Amino acid sequence: KVDFITLGKKGNDIIKKTETVVENNNAIFDELTFENVSLIAEKLMQLYTEGKYDKIVLVYNQFKNAATQIVMREQFLPIQPIEAEETTKANLDYIFEPSKVEIVEELIPKSLKTQLFKALRDSFASEHGARMTAMHKATDNATALKDDLTLSYNKARQAAITNEILEIVGGAEALNG
Repeated sequence: KVDFITLGKKGNDIIKKTETVVENNNAIFDELTFENVSLIAEKLMQLYTEGKYDKIVLVYNQFKNAATQIVMREQFLPIQPIEAEETTKANLDYIFEPSKVEIVEELIPKSLKTQLFKALRDSFASEHGARMTAMHKATDNATALKDDLTLSYNKARQAAITNEILEIVGGAEALNG
């Protein structure tokens, strides 16, 4: 069973046609601040720690450039450790200040909030890039249409002028003849 929590209007409009949306937050992009995103991230972390969800995945558009957006799928929770190469087999002992527990309790939530904020910022930039590209294409199409209409208008005007000249010449010859 998959539940969807959507952030933004378009995602909600598309997903609710075929899936169940348990919550939607359309207003997040009206004021996209770290504080507002932190509240959503805290809620997601709470839902995960309460056991309501086994896994939380973020799906968003990553901004590459104005014309290209890449659909990304990132696991939000549970946190997946990065596989590092073993450089040494020695078990090193480190002194942590503050304690390991305090570091984990502070850094992991901040890291998750930052991950969600980055995903939403990427989506926001992607949306604006797509809009910019669409407007550029619409402008190009309108310019081409205007040029075609101007050419058609000029041809029609030229044909009308030619017909008037032919009528005048024909009328003058009829008077002379």
